[in-house]
Amino acid sequence: MKTEKEKMIAGEYYLAGDPVLVKERRKSKNLLHRLNVTEYRITKKAREIIKELIPNAGANLYIEPPFFCDYGYNIYCGENVYFNVNCVVLDCTKVTIGSNVFFAPGVQLYTATHPLDAELRKTLENALPIAIGDDCWIGGNSVICPGVSIGKGCVIGAGSVVTKDIPANSLAVGNPAKVIRKLNQ
Repeated sequence: MKTEKEKMIAGEYYLAGDPVLVKERRKSKNLLHRLNVTEYRITKKAREIIKELIPNAGANLYIEPPFFCDYGYNIYCGENVYFNVNCVVLDCTKVTIGSNVFFAPGVQLYTATHPLDAELRKTLENALPIAIGDDCWIGGNSVICPGVSIGKGCVIGAGSVVTKDIPANSLAVGNPAKVIRKLNQ
């Protein structure tokens, strides 16, 4: 039988109030408090906190506080990833971010989702993975919805809501985001 954590990571319905998950979110929140309040500037101590919070990151992960996430350990980053201020990553399942990816202020990545059925929604939730390829730039206040993949070399315009996959080397803008042209062609 799967644990609630295993169900969560697998994208199955799970109980978010499971004691193990509550404890892990509390640990994440404590680290975020230290990063966002105590340190606030990127110091040696802040880099240590980021490494503990997001252990699956490549070299040169830079986070400009404040930053918010659920667990941290479900965020997998390549090298040279930059999060500007006020970014949110609801990482109930895997968030894969390539190398040389830049997130402008206020970008939000949501793996968490909920059943449409009101009775199920009272107790259960689930999550769908997000993948962002190498060399992407995600514009300010963009929202990346559960289950979305963004191909390498993409630019997502500021304020976009990405509800469907975006093919590589595309410029996508709007709500919902639509590809308006290919890049590097």
